[in-house]
Amino acid sequence: MSRTARVERITKETKVLVEIELDGTGKADVETGVGFYDHMLHQIARHGGFDLTVHTVGDLEIDAHHTMEDTALALGAAFDQALGDKAGIRRYGSATVPMDEVLVRAAVDLSGRPYVLHDEPPLAPYIGPVYPTSMTRHIWESFGQAARMTLHVDVLRAARPGGHPDAHHVVEAQFKAVARALREATAIDPRAAGVVPSTKGAL
Repeated sequence: MSRTARVERITKETKVLVEIELDGTGKADVETGVGFYDHMLHQIARHGGFDLTVHTVGDLEIDAHHTMEDTALALGAAFDQALGDKAGIRRYGSATVPMDEVLVRAAVDLSGRPYVLHDEPPLAPYIGPVYPTSMTRHIWESFGQAARMTLHVDVLRAARPGGHPDAHHVVEAQFKAVARALREATAIDPRAAGVVPSTKGAL
């Protein structure tokens, strides 16, 4: 059974289209108008093994907040829709990902209960001209709420001792870790074919 979804989110601030295939090959067609965000969404596709289309037109003349938030909400809704009743999935996934001096751990539970915890040190205010680093936490919160998942993202090491964090590395390692955790959590468990992974019988 194909695990796909298409979500459109249209407001007075943004117009977002997300299409996803969970059992893909990591192909991505992403355009949000925020270059570094596009780069991060490519990480979700590539390292998660998802085929992903994201097209967002937002009010970037104001700032990037609405564009990034609404994209994350639509992406989370697409994940939730593509998972269906979640029968046969592994449900839990975790990954610890190094990126040079940075080390990040992500853990996912596709529980149906949205709960997000994010631990990150202070970073330079922007990556590139448009991406505000203060938005990374809000992206995970928006994504996790819409996807109805428990998500923990912890930056375990942000720099060499005595050094200053490289914001690019810190944020990119988070996206790669979340992608790898999602890859594991959404995978089909051959030992539990057709069974919802919960004693409740529903997620």
